[in-house]
Amino acid sequence: MSFFGLDWTRRKEKEVERKIRANDREYNSSFKYATNAIQTSKYNLITFLPLNLFEQFQRIANAYFFFLLILQVIPAISSLSWFTTVVPLVLVLWMTAAKDAIDDINRHRSDRQVNNRKVNVLINGKLISEKWMNVQVGDIIKLENNQFVTADLLLLSSSEPLNLVYIETAELDGETNLKVKQSLTVTGDMGDNLEALAAFNGTLTCGTQKHSLDNERILLRGCTIRNTDWCFGLVLFAGPETKLMQNCGKSTFKRTSIDRLMNVLVLFIFGLLALMCIILAAGNAIWEYKEGSKFTVFLPRDQNTAFSAFLTFWSYIIILNTVVPISLYVSMEVIRLGNSYYINWDRNMYHARSDTPAEARTTTLNEELGQIKYIFSDKTGTLTQNIMTFNKCSINGQSYGDVIDPYSGQRLEITEEMTPVDFSFNRLADSKFLFYDHSLVEAVKLESPEVHAFFRSLALCHTVMAEEKKEGDLVYQAQSPDEGALVTATRCFGFVFRSRSPEMVTIEEMGIQRSYELLAVLDFNNVRKRMSVIVRNPEGKLTLYCKGADTIIYERLDPSCSKLMEATTEHLNEFAGEGLRTLVLAYKDLDEEYFSEWKQHHHEASVALEDREDKLDKLYEEIEKDMLLIGATAVEDKLQDGVAQTIEQLAKAEIKIWVLTGDKQETAENIGYSCNLLREEMNEVFIIAANSPKEVRQELRDARLKMSPTTEQDKFLIPEIILGNTPKVVEDEHANGDYGLVINGHSLAFALESSMELEFLRTASMCKSVICCRVTPLQKAQVVELVKKYKKAVTLAIGDGANDVSMIKAAHIGVGISGQEGMQAVLSSDFSFAQFRFLQRLLLVHGRWSYLRMCKFLRYFFYKNFTFTFVHFWYAFFCGFSAQTVYDEGFITLYNLVYTALPVLGLSLFDQDVNAGWSLEFPQLYVPGQLSMYFSKRAFMMCVLHSCYSSLVLFFVPYAAIYDTARSDGRDGVDYQSFALITQTCLTVTVCVQLSLDLSYWTVVNHLFVWGSLGMFFILTFTMYTDGLFRLHPPSFAFIGTARNCLNQSSVWLTVALTAVLCVLPVLAYRYLCSQISPTINDKVRYKVHQTKEPAPRPRRTKLVRRSTRRSGYAFSHAQGYGDLVTSRRFLRRPPPARSTGFTPTGRSPGFKPTGRSAGYSPAGREQNPKQKVEPTSLQMFRAVKDSSF
Repeated sequence: MSFFGLDWTRRKEKEVERKIRANDREYNSSFKYATNAIQTSKYNLITFLPLNLFEQFQRIANAYFFFLLILQVIPAISSLSWFTTVVPLVLVLWMTAAKDAIDDINRHRSDRQVNNRKVNVLINGKLISEKWMNVQVGDIIKLENNQFVTADLLLLSSSEPLNLVYIETAELDGETNLKVKQSLTVTGDMGDNLEALAAFNGTLTCGTQKHSLDNERILLRGCTIRNTDWCFGLVLFAGPETKLMQNCGKSTFKRTSIDRLMNVLVLFIFGLLALMCIILAAGNAIWEYKEGSKFTVFLPRDQNTAFSAFLTFWSYIIILNTVVPISLYVSMEVIRLGNSYYINWDRNMYHARSDTPAEARTTTLNEELGQIKYIFSDKTGTLTQNIMTFNKCSINGQSYGDVIDPYSGQRLEITEEMTPVDFSFNRLADSKFLFYDHSLVEAVKLESPEVHAFFRSLALCHTVMAEEKKEGDLVYQAQSPDEGALVTATRCFGFVFRSRSPEMVTIEEMGIQRSYELLAVLDFNNVRKRMSVIVRNPEGKLTLYCKGADTIIYERLDPSCSKLMEATTEHLNEFAGEGLRTLVLAYKDLDEEYFSEWKQHHHEASVALEDREDKLDKLYEEIEKDMLLIGATAVEDKLQDGVAQTIEQLAKAEIKIWVLTGDKQETAENIGYSCNLLREEMNEVFIIAANSPKEVRQELRDARLKMSPTTEQDKFLIPEIILGNTPKVVEDEHANGDYGLVINGHSLAFALESSMELEFLRTASMCKSVICCRVTPLQKAQVVELVKKYKKAVTLAIGDGANDVSMIKAAHIGVGISGQEGMQAVLSSDFSFAQFRFLQRLLLVHGRWSYLRMCKFLRYFFYKNFTFTFVHFWYAFFCGFSAQTVYDEGFITLYNLVYTALPVLGLSLFDQDVNAGWSLEFPQLYVPGQLSMYFSKRAFMMCVLHSCYSSLVLFFVPYAAIYDTARSDGRDGVDYQSFALITQTCLTVTVCVQLSLDLSYWTVVNHLFVWGSLGMFFILTFTMYTDGLFRLHPPSFAFIGTARNCLNQSSVWLTVALTAVLCVLPVLAYRYLCSQISPTINDKVRYKVHQTKEPAPRPRRTKLVRRSTRRSGYAFSHAQGYGDLVTSRRFLRRPPPARSTGFTPTGRSPGFKPTGRSAGYSPAGREQNPKQKVEPTSLQMFRAVKDSSF
């Protein structure tokens, strides 16, 4: 169903229309609309066990061990006890189920907390407090200030004039700017009259409504009511049918690339296991046929060679099952849990201001953080703080805002330790406004005509609404944070915007109240990129004030301004070079007769039925010419701390960053340049803004050919076979330079069509950075899915609002920005923290370490277990293929659980090639993870070959060393039990030595685990081979006295030493040759660190300075049409109380010092300088009224 431009689809069938009758639950229930209860949990008490077991047995290894368990209960096959498999299998299933249960219990608690919130519902003419879960479609509910919106509502009435409601959408899109909604007049007239509301029983039919309904009448679930005493709304969509829940997307079970590779390798291992068992079964059949008949005298049995081979096959399946030990998966879960705690405990990722630590919300994706290739990021609230600050300005060719050293004449860097300009002469100044250049205040006090004209223009030419509930308590409601920052700065410099009516704008100029007649507002739009007002001052003089993008204003200036334009242009270039958003101001004095004639034409055009917009544009062009230049402003769209440095570091790590935002193209471009995502040094930044599929395709193709003229049209897909499937993968193509790509939402819709998606992906992948503007939440998820589908790369999505949830769920890794008002993204994320800058530490330190540790763990684990198992294989040729084990049964049980468990866990939890400081210093260390160089099919095959060689040494060296030997007392040198013990000792020592070679970072824990495990082997060996245990249970402890009789011979210890040396010698030689001939980035960095012998460098927080000639356009977050509202002949706010002027006499303020920092406009009213201890003023919270693109 398409409703108010929002797409909702019912689960069972497509909803063509929705009929709702207010205050009639019986009628509405007949349509079976969803209730307002939500459920994000996966299980309940009944479904938990079957669903969880079903999910766990999707892991091939778990199903494999369950099959082994069945085999082990068959006496004719099994030579091992059944409990050796059932105990670890149950342990693994129980641990995983417990973790899943805890996660789901937390989801249940969150659901109950939301569902049990209370709201007032109008039932039978009375307001009754009901739980959210009991609210139904068609109910009329009352919301009060600071309450969350319960469901998707049709606004009926409110306490504010014109039935306006101010809402904050931080839960939805992360923006703290206020947005305004307005009810229909026909419903707004009911006010808070309960009788009228209870009698309201209209039927709302989508598609045939008599009253115009659009997004401006709708309050979405998750919004917060602000600055509104009360409002009433009719529930249109409830619970899972609300836009908030629809955009959340479906939760998917995420697996790491290593998990997916493990499934492939496990299948290979099964095949290898089957092959070995077939060989040994065939050997048994041959041996039984040729040699078995000779033993029937001693072992009478039926001569059925085929059946004997069949039983032998299954017996060896059980004996050789250690090639895929279940302890592997237990250890992997422990490693992931430990590395998750490292993230939670990292103090360098703790945000003290909001008291928010980093949190690993899932424990199964840690190593995936070390393989990220693409990052998809939201803009507002993720890269930016949504705070605008007035930094600098140019007035009549003079630049203001810099702090100059009076002795050297050099520009000083502004720091928080500097003392701000003293605005105490102005009682209406905002104490949070900080500025440093005192010369501008001096010029204001000296009544410079140009400076006064500059601030007068800013105080008059805007669409800001002012509210003054008590004397001096000014609250500005700005449509865009740009305007809020400018009007706030103007206020502090002595030109205070006090109030407006449709006909009048009242300001205080240096303590003197003046009212200007507002004659016309020439509104902003994306084509004009400017806005103007025409006012008459108290003396009767007509003036047009205009502000807009410099390129637009310059075309309309009088030729007499040429010299001033040159000076202003130089200042604009300086401002743009610092990443500031620039705006040019101009004015024009109008003739009364000319304006009367123009006003008449304007009225005729405004009521025209045809070509109204074109006629108005022509009139605007006519009057906005031959203007005189006043100056320019420079506003900073404040980035979060460290964003530019983080992006620079991630780019060095070969990570590509795509920004997916709902903002306008120019806004996103400007932020792209500010945070160094786009750079002036790039060869070119392609702008895709076509209006048809054909044009979009051509622009994409032209861009790709410019980046790589030799690129081929068709040969860009490479097939990749995974478990029988052959998905197509778009190979990486290299551009002949650095390029960026900016594409708007309209063009992106065409680019994501199936016929064009590969063209878009090929072009975008060749660019260093991509910015997608005006995208919907669905498009964000589609872009992520496109890269996942055709790129063999790991993706990460990061955002802070509900409109980012679908993107976060679609990516391999989802990261939520917490500590803001909106928490929807965090609740759906895999990892969360408070600042974007923590992303570099999450990936370059924790992610890289987790991936490196997991890969080392897997390589070593496969090595030690393949080596252990292959010795069985060689022994089968010497025991008549009888499925006899070469080791003691106790050693088989304890090998993975005790003797080798802790050393490999120590490796996997504490190892690091270089420490955190050097990891951040050399982001290039991250690249091998993207290429899966540490663990892959090739690395696995190397482990298999290494294990095969080691097993040959471990079996045949001891065998040759003790073959046909005698002790000093004349007895035989060895028997089966002695040979088994020697082989066990050689194996244990060898795998510990191999682990020592793999360790890069020795800690006390590692020493304890390695040498303690070796000590434990000898202690338990001597203990289990004692007389006492033999007497307790002879079948289980048959190796009585073997350790005492065998390990006291020097030849045995020489054999152990020789075996260990022969096993590790090829490894040492291979690693040495590789480091000398073809060193990796890790080898180079470790050598450099070793050579420097210095402590790791501290993380650098240098300020990046960008020099650019690019200048931003005007008021990017501004929306068209707001000028009509402020001139609608109706008051938007209650009349302000009577007030008196309150300026102190002008002159030099005693507290003036030529230091300070720029002022800030924060929609959320956050303190801009936390070190500055100032009392909060009446202006606690700036808010912006802006149309929602959500």
